[in-house]
Parts: sequence; C-alpha cells; structure tokens
Amino acid sequence: MSKDHLISSYDQLPSTWDEMYTANTEIREQYKTIIEILKNTSTDTLTKKEELSKQLFMTQGVTFTVYSDNEGIEKIFPFDIVPRIITAKEWDKIEKGIKQRLKALNLFIKDIYNEQFIIKDGLIPADLIYSCPNFLREMKGVKVPYDVYVHISGVDLIRNNDGEFYVLEDNLRTPSGVSYMLENREISKRLFPGILPKSKVRSVSNYPNMLYKKLKDLSDLPNPNIVLLTPGIYNSAYYEHTTLARLMGIELVEGSDLVVKNHFVYMKTTKGLKQVDVIYRRVDDDFLDPLEFNAKSVLGVAGIMAAYRKGNVNIVNAPGTGIADDKAIYIYVPDMIKYYLNEEPILKNIETYQLGKPDEFDYVVKNIKTMVIKKTDGSGGYGMLMGHEATEAEITDYIENVKKKPENFIAQPILRLSTAPCYINGELSPRCIDLRPFALSGKDGIDICPGGLTRVALKKGSLVVNSSQGGGSKDTWVLQ
Repeated sequence: MSKDHLISSYDQLPSTWDEMYTANTEIREQYKTIIEILKNTSTDTLTKKEELSKQLFMTQGVTFTVYSDNEGIEKIFPFDIVPRIITAKEWDKIEKGIKQRLKALNLFIKDIYNEQFIIKDGLIPADLIYSCPNFLREMKGVKVPYDVYVHISGVDLIRNNDGEFYVLEDNLRTPSGVSYMLENREISKRLFPGILPKSKVRSVSNYPNMLYKKLKDLSDLPNPNIVLLTPGIYNSAYYEHTTLARLMGIELVEGSDLVVKNHFVYMKTTKGLKQVDVIYRRVDDDFLDPLEFNAKSVLGVAGIMAAYRKGNVNIVNAPGTGIADDKAIYIYVPDMIKYYLNEEPILKNIETYQLGKPDEFDYVVKNIKTMVIKKTDGSGGYGMLMGHEATEAEITDYIENVKKKPENFIAQPILRLSTAPCYINGELSPRCIDLRPFALSGKDGIDICPGGLTRVALKKGSLVVNSSQGGGSKDTWVLQ
C-alpha cells in the first residue's frame, strides 16, 4: 500500500468544516507534522498502535458505562489515535469566550439566589426560573465563599460549517470527562513519543494540581481536609472519581463515609471522626441531602445542606448551579453577558426555540426534519429527537409527548458538526466531533486547561458524540 493511501482515501463530507483539510483540499498547517508521521508509518504499525491503546485503556481500567435497554454495560472507553489539533489563535478565542461566559453565568446564579435584578428588569421571566427543576429554593440568600458558585465546568463547543465555535451546553453541575482527557494525553505520549514537544503542544497534566489549588483556596485553613464524594462504583464516571482523588491526594468517600454533627461534616476513619472542610461532590443536587431533597437517597449525607448554609463546609460545585445549566435558561446567556458585563458575547449560542411559545412550536413542527428537540433538563444525548433520522411515526409520538408539557422542551437546528480525521479499519476517515474544555474558577479568577475532551461520533454520519451512547474520544492538542 502506498504511503499516500491514507490521505488519498480520505473522503471529505460536503458542506462540512474539516479540521484537517481546507476548502481547497489542502492540509491545514497544524496537521502537517502528524499527517507526515502517519503517511510514513505502515498501516500494520498504525493498527498495532491502535491495539496498544486499547490494551493500555484496559490495564488502566478506563471504562465508561453505555446504557442500552436499561442495562448498564462497562466498556473500554473508545479512543482514536489521531489527535484533534487546535491552533494558538483558535484557542485564544475559545479561552476568552469561556471566561466571559462563566463570569456572566456565575453573576446570574448569585443574582437569582439573592436580589434577582435580572428578573426585576424583565430580561428573564420569573416563571421560567421558578418552574425550573434545577432552581433550589434552599439556596436563597445563602452566602457562598468568594461568591463563586461554579468552580468546575466543562463547556461543550461545536464548530459549525462556517468555521465558528458555538456553545452547545455549559455543564455547570457535575461535569465529567477530565480523566479521559488526561488518559488520552498519556496514551498519545506512548504512541507518538517525542512528537508532542516537537509540535509544541501545551501540557494538560497540571489539571489535578490546578483543581486541588482551587479546592484548597476555598478554606482559610493551611491544610484543609478535602474529600471527593462519589455516588459509588455503579456510577458511569466512577473511574474518573477514583483517578482525580488519587491524583490530588485526597480521600474518595461515599455518603455512608460521612456524618453531620452539630452542623459540621465529619469523615469516619479508623481513628474516629475527622472534620471535612471541602467536598468536591459528584452527586447530583437531588441526592445530596435526604433531609431536604430526595428522602430516599442513600448517596448523600443527611444534614449536609444545613452545615453548608452555616459556612461550616464548602461544596463544589455549589448546590443550585443547575439553574444556569438548564436548556431553557441557555437561550438567555448572550443577554446575561450584555446585562452583567456590558460586553458582546465572544462565543455564539446555537439558535434555540422554546416550544412553550406557540409560534415557535408551530415553526419547529413545520421544519421538524431540520430540527433536534431536547428536554430542557436532559443530558447525555438521551430523550432527543433527531428530525432528519426519525420516522413519521416517531415524530408523531414525540410531538404528542411534547404537547403535554411543551415548556419542558427546546428545539435547535441540526448543525453540521465539524469533522476530524480518525483511523478506522486501516484508513483515515472523517467523523463528527465536539470539544469539552475544562475551566476552574476560584477567588483568583478562572483557569482553563489548554486542551479538553474531544468526543467523536464513531458511527459514520452520526452526530451523537456522547460517550454514554457509544461515542469515543481523541487527544486534543493545543499548540503554543
């Protein structure tokens, strides 16, 4: 097989932004080094590298749960060996845009749980806030350290066929995927030794230290006791919980390992109770405290919200951040940026229709074949209707369900996600991708890890990149 076969067999998708190729089918500058390496490597060797990556993921226990027919199945996290490469100029815009967005969202959350100026000034309807399942009345008037509600976020970005990055979701509750970002980089170092420094790729390995510093800064103590609260081994992201706890050198605990006494949180140890100062929780709001939310929850800690309100423990992310992560609220983020910061948004929103509005509902139904409909509180790619893929019967059934509570649904045009080269069955083939950079906020500002998780729709022609639905990932290189 000729050395140019990998490139000559590459079939660009029409009307789609390709990360590797320009519109004139020239290889973009940032991809030239890695493509030259791939061209000078036999397909047998590349396939062996692919097999090695699977073995490394297997030995590291890097798994994710794929839900099918209500059964959880642990699978090796699919990894594509060809990196996604982002230029310094592109990253600069992404970084500035995410920081701007998070500043506005944080101010919005503070405002909603305190003075509610944005409602009084008529920018957001009050009923939209109070009907949102992610709005926690228990957080009204609660003082949050340094006024930071969103400490950790994973903003999902897509690149449309116009070459611009758009924000798909803000992921402000318990964002996952950062451990896969770290593992992907380690695999790349093994598969392509020496290439990363030669290509001047920025490091992502400092993320655990950055996160630990943000958590530590929340306490006035010189050595606060920080723990990571996990729902347990059956959670789809449990591997990530164990990895982050190990890399930060903190205890991994479940709800049963903690107890609240006199409005202080303690961890059970062999030497007795030890006070906990900061909790990085990966448990959703609804399960956090059975005394205030879901009474049947065994994942959280009874009384933890009372301890939090008294300022005796810090919880990351703050309870109630989901109000800014609701798909119905997403529509208003550009307005928030203008309202709180007096700036124009750097990153664009995707045009979004509220199905609770009769005229927008009618428009979406008439153009259903070009639309995707989502639940406002949905995640993981579940419960969506992809109009161009659905049958007439599926569309009819879905719309009938929407009519019951149309305010719980939004619709967006089906965009042409950008594609990146993937090594599949011995050939390079374009697959749709998105990008989830991870941002950390604290008293000293916002830091964004230079990279992120690039998720890949491994099925040809698919737009669904979610790992929980069988998507994969690739290493993300941000150049100096």
